[in-house]
Amino acid sequence: MKVAVGPDPSLVYRPEGHPEAAKDKGSFRNYTSGPLLDRVFATYKLMHTHQTVDFVRKKHSQFRSFSYKRMTVLEAVDMLDGLVDESDPDVDFPNSFHAFQTAEGIRQAHPDKDWFHLVGLLHDLGKVLALAGEPQWAVVGDTFPVGCRPQASVVFHDSTFQDNPDLQDPRYSSDLGMYQPHCGLENVLMSWGHDEYMYQVMKFNNFSLPPEAFYMIRFHSFYPWHTGGDYRQLCSEQDLAMLPWVQEFNKFDLYTKCPDLPDVDQLRPYYQGLIDKYCPGVLSW
Repeated sequence: MKVAVGPDPSLVYRPEGHPEAAKDKGSFRNYTSGPLLDRVFATYKLMHTHQTVDFVRKKHSQFRSFSYKRMTVLEAVDMLDGLVDESDPDVDFPNSFHAFQTAEGIRQAHPDKDWFHLVGLLHDLGKVLALAGEPQWAVVGDTFPVGCRPQASVVFHDSTFQDNPDLQDPRYSSDLGMYQPHCGLENVLMSWGHDEYMYQVMKFNNFSLPPEAFYMIRFHSFYPWHTGGDYRQLCSEQDLAMLPWVQEFNKFDLYTKCPDLPDVDQLRPYYQGLIDKYCPGVLSW
């Protein structure tokens, strides 16, 4: 059964590997025009209204029991094929292919970093949340810290937060909000979605990947930080040291989609070897 999760706002205006589109970087992540703008705006309006400190804490409580499902990494990859991204209705290849395309792009550019290849395969697996019945605004899209005022580079920041109750709460409505200066992103409560969920799955199941991998997974949708340059007041020196790794990953997440589909059956043994090395067996999700 395929589940329509609605438009993924973080993907709608990204290039799909078309060589001409790749020349026009101004067309990427265009939130001012385009045929899906109304739908994307509505998605962010829901997200920016309902993603509050209380909501995020409840989601942590709900999903950090890791009792949703028991499955291997490749079983989770295959589950992605049960998701339909309504922002891309004409694409006729499975969502899992993006995971392999991202991984293979990284493998080509960084052949000596096998853990990085695996990150490419893992990065969107948290989207299985949609199959657990979560609304797409609580699964996909750009992330941001809750508990403080939204910064300027949060998409639609000036037109979608009016009904968010946290911004009427003096504890949460300043630039620092409930945080201390340079407290470190590990101490920041991020909006709930597939990034945070997958990061928590990795921690709970003791993935033996380097810290860079955990940063890439947890913050790859945190565009206001890694691309917008905002939220520096919350960052530790460790966060800033990890930022280039997140930015390096982001290049492959954005620009590896193409109509030349990978031979997944041929690739599976290589990635199964990486899974066996870093995150083997049946995992708790």
